[in-house]
Amino acid sequence: MKFFVTGATGWVGSAIVQELLGAGHQVLGLVRSEANAQVLSAAGGTPLRGSLSDLDSLRRGAEQADGIIHTAFGLDLADIAKSSREEQQAIETLGAVLAGSDRPLVVTSGLGFAPVGQVLTENSTLAEIEIPGFPRAPERAVQAIAAQGVRATVVRLPRSVHGANEQHGFMPMLIRLAREKGVSAYVGDGQNRWPTVHRLDAARVFCLALAHGAQGGPFHAVAEEGVPFRAIAEAIGRLLRVPVVSQSPEEATAHFGPIALFVAANGPAASEQTRARLGWQPTQPNLVTDLASYHVG
Repeated sequence: MKFFVTGATGWVGSAIVQELLGAGHQVLGLVRSEANAQVLSAAGGTPLRGSLSDLDSLRRGAEQADGIIHTAFGLDLADIAKSSREEQQAIETLGAVLAGSDRPLVVTSGLGFAPVGQVLTENSTLAEIEIPGFPRAPERAVQAIAAQGVRATVVRLPRSVHGANEQHGFMPMLIRLAREKGVSAYVGDGQNRWPTVHRLDAARVFCLALAHGAQGGPFHAVAEEGVPFRAIAEAIGRLLRVPVVSQSPEEATAHFGPIALFVAANGPAASEQTRARLGWQPTQPNLVTDLASYHVG
């Protein structure tokens, strides 16, 4: 079968491409540059030049595919609202191509915050999943096209999607901060919990959701329900050989800058329903183990 993957050379998308190719499928991948086109070709996929704002390229990719996995997001930190609008339009465009068929669409979503003592599940409402003040809302777009008969679902990714050679997620940011400031910090007692998954395990959830016809979701690509942030800070401290310190919320705001809200937030998430529905079991190293081998140069 032939599948269309947006964000095909991204952190999760590239792992999805390898998973699909390894299963004997063909992959058409959306790429924005010639350099990324060459990367995808070398991996065994077929590049399609375009972007989320180029709706014609999305239509061309969708028309050729037996199913779609959408992982791309502009993430222009200067204008998240613009990136979010582009994402919504992209999902609507893909859905319009798939309407009237049984071809599945699997879309990337995320996990928000949870009050202490609560755990996010696949049954959590959008109000619980979405981050207050953050305009990205892919699940609302997916629900809208699903209501029109499109076979669409979401895979919710946790705050940390880790793995070898990670460059742009939270872990590299936290490592850089600890190296620059000479300490690895956590907020208060550090018992706020982060859900995590290895990128290779996450890729398998997307592919299993696709194989199940995008039915039975939403799905949680969560291997560890919640790692105390203090344990993350301690792992980074060991990696860099720097002191590990507790900070007040005010100190953390100055230390962590724009990611302070996420560092201090609680958000454990379960994946029991996903495992039961898809037969998924994570097999890769957990976050703390993985951090011991992260590159710190």
